[in-house]
Amino acid sequence: MRGMRWGAAAAGLLTVVAGLGLRTAATGVVAKYGGDALYTVLVYVLVVMVAPRIRPGRAAVAALLVSWGVEFFQLTGLPARWSAESTAARLVLGSTFNVPDLLWYAAGAGGCWAVHQCLVRGRGRMRSTTGEES
Repeated sequence: MRGMRWGAAAAGLLTVVAGLGLRTAATGVVAKYGGDALYTVLVYVLVVMVAPRIRPGRAAVAALLVSWGVEFFQLTGLPARWSAESTAARLVLGSTFNVPDLLWYAAGAGGCWAVHQCLVRGRGRMRSTTGEES
């Protein structure tokens, strides 16, 4: 369990670095939608850090629901108001509802699910070949 938390923490750090790099190196839709997918990747990582034994499918659904919840919250206008005054609010909540964002959040959650599923299966195979108990 501790190993999963450390792995998630490392993945979170890499995700933040990737997001900052994307904002620096890319423009337009690549930066916008790549950032959306990475947003959900970071939420996924936080879910795994809090609940390291969570199944990949449940983690993906949780990350997707949080991301979609934040996106729909933008319809209230509050995130736009807060984002105008705070960089942190802008990074966490965004400001403007955009339907395509919903798809890119799903892409981020799906990518995380696939990687996490492979890691879980790989660890299971490794345990069975080394004789460790699951």
